[in-house]
Amino acid sequence: MVKNSFISIILKEQEENKENRGSVEFQVVSFTNKIRRLTSHLELHKKDYLSQRGLRKILGKRQRLLAYLSKKNRARYKELIGQLDIRERKTR
Repeated sequence: MVKNSFISIILKEQEENKENRGSVEFQVVSFTNKIRRLTSHLELHKKDYLSQRGLRKILGKRQRLLAYLSKKNRARYKELIGQLDIRERKTR
């Protein structure tokens, strides 16, 4: 649960700047928060297939945003990956 409290701190910092809600970092943080909530939900409800589908869609959106960020600004990408404690995407 430490990760969720850390994400809430990051979200509070991001929410202070109302202008940055459309930024890639804010969107990735909010998707990560949703992913963690859905993951904990699916641990209890293993046969909730609609939530599994929603989780896969959100994972894909976050993956595309992270790919965009890694192409545009590698330093911001590395910093965000470190803050959220998520794995770096695999390269082919």
